[in-house]
Amino acid sequence: MKLLHERKRFIALTIVIFLVNYCLDRITKSLALKYLSNREPIRLFHDLLIFRYAENTGAFLSMGTHWNVAIKYLVLLIIPIIICIIGIGHLMFREQKRYRIIIISCIIGGGIGNLVDRLFNAFKVIDFINVGIGNIRTGILNVADLSVTFGCIALMICEGLESKKIKKAGNSERQQGQD
Repeated sequence: MKLLHERKRFIALTIVIFLVNYCLDRITKSLALKYLSNREPIRLFHDLLIFRYAENTGAFLSMGTHWNVAIKYLVLLIIPIIICIIGIGHLMFREQKRYRIIIISCIIGGGIGNLVDRLFNAFKVIDFINVGIGNIRTGILNVADLSVTFGCIALMICEGLESKKIKKAGNSERQQGQD
């Protein structure tokens, strides 16, 4: 009974984190379309942050923009949709660690935000955030990109820390066995 209750909490957590990321992405893209499209960029903090409307028909840094349509559908739509569906199923029914549920839900929420753009907007993903100092700048991003990027970084950091913790515990057990 306790396991069922815990699983329900994990499912609820997955849904909430996913929806927060997805909805933030949809809302900010809608605002970008309304307030940034066909307008001069908005520059803040000495150009540290620039809001500029752009449409990307590829993936990260426009990769795949000029690909054949069949390849685009496969690589930028079908495979990512399958991965997201498998990921959501894993989170809801198998994952046991809360930090992974939170982080992976962020990644999937962002990923689906961009997939919806591709699916319903002829592969055009709305981007509008540019960050940098001088000539050192990011590409033009959106909230979905940030969810995916920060989620991947957080997952690598957490998994690294988890691995160190497990390794340290193993070394401690071996050391106690030698004493």
